[in-house]
Amino acid sequence: MSATEELSAWAATLRPDDVPDHVLALAQSQILSQLAAIRAGLRHPSGQRLVRAYGSPLASDPRQTACVLAALGSWLNFDDTAYAGHLSNSTVAVPVAYALAGLLDGAGLLTAVVAANECAARITAAATLGRFRGQVAVHTHLAGGIAGRLRAESAPAAAWVDAFGIAYTLPPWTLFPGFIGSDAKLVHALAAVRAAMDACDAAYAGLHGARDILEHPDGFLRHFATVPLAGAVTQELGRRWHTETLSFKVRPGGPGIDSAVDCALDLHRAHGPLREQDIEEVTVTASYYTVFADQHAAPYAGSPEAPLSALLLSAPYTVATALLEGALTVDDFSAPSVQDARRWRLAERVQLKHDPEMTRALLRSDAPFGEALRQAGSAGRTWLKQFGGDQLADLLDAKAEPVPSFTTSTKSTPAQVMVRMRDGHTYSTRRDIPLGAAGPETRRDHARLVRAKFLTQGGSPTVADACLRLRDASADHTERSLREALSDLV
Repeated sequence: MSATEELSAWAATLRPDDVPDHVLALAQSQILSQLAAIRAGLRHPSGQRLVRAYGSPLASDPRQTACVLAALGSWLNFDDTAYAGHLSNSTVAVPVAYALAGLLDGAGLLTAVVAANECAARITAAATLGRFRGQVAVHTHLAGGIAGRLRAESAPAAAWVDAFGIAYTLPPWTLFPGFIGSDAKLVHALAAVRAAMDACDAAYAGLHGARDILEHPDGFLRHFATVPLAGAVTQELGRRWHTETLSFKVRPGGPGIDSAVDCALDLHRAHGPLREQDIEEVTVTASYYTVFADQHAAPYAGSPEAPLSALLLSAPYTVATALLEGALTVDDFSAPSVQDARRWRLAERVQLKHDPEMTRALLRSDAPFGEALRQAGSAGRTWLKQFGGDQLADLLDAKAEPVPSFTTSTKSTPAQVMVRMRDGHTYSTRRDIPLGAAGPETRRDHARLVRAKFLTQGGSPTVADACLRLRDASADHTERSLREALSDLV
């Protein structure tokens, strides 16, 4: 069997009882978290432009609904991540669209989300040691969209194989200047989910795709991965759950800045209110992951006119905002907040420093790519050298073994923020795993965290509680809860 044949045979027959209870609980929180992200997208001025361009997120055709939901939940970096990929823009958006059409009860919706997570995360993991990671790895949503729809429709495995074969023959190739320097990012997930819907339609019509498109010597992994990990696609299916690696976004902004913003918020609570004119300098010490993201955003993110995509990745802007305001919200990425001169004056005094030991901690964690490096072994050095040079490659522990299970998964992206005041005082704090990221705190508190996220975006407590009890919900109750989660904004 090819990789897509084996993956499709497993996912097409997945049932709720096949999935551990704690994994279903994570998927339940994932749905509510993504509904909060979609609400945030609808509330932002650019979200209204998306709706004008592509239609209502509650349209009658679930294929159209899926695309609009994918777009609305993606571009504020308020979407959840995993090892590997920004999954929820397809793996939640598509099953939710079909549940809104009345096709899924709660257990069916959760199963479709888990199936989509596992397919999308595994294919993304197989190519994660390559050119594209995070949101620029838009090919994630081909798998998430196909699996989310076909599991919702109980399609046979043969249709999955053909849809995968067609979609991954034509994978999206992201051009970074447009992604970060323009509004094109707003439609990145939409375009991929629409391609996934088209691939499903083609498969249903009897068109066939290449069954070995992923691992073929001139196939997808050959072109998208520096170090292909074809075995990751099917490794321990039904026993090693990538859904266990979920990290929940509790505020907008790129994942590289999460720990630094957490630190800034802690400092504001402990020593605030802080005034821009009283701060001499801010030093953010972080792993290469944070420094890398900021370096790429910096050429675009230096003024109030900066593209939203760049601001979301900018450590100086987000840290300065968190220090001064004691929060980082959706409103901080639109006028009038982005025109606040105090933030920009303080942002100019925010310096980033790379800490090799923090990078070692990053590489030891499972997400965003530590597990891929363990699977790659010594070959992982090739990719690390390409990613960050010899100094980064020298931090790799090439003898580390892949983990047999993700039950204790972590996403460690350490940061320390030190604020030096003009009166001579210095304040400093550190965080290794950001709030909501994979780790022991999130495994314990994810339902509480995502409920708070949903309420912060204006969602109803009653709807939040209903979404956190989806497993036993009928199709009618599921549809009604999902519709009520968004209808006040549409």
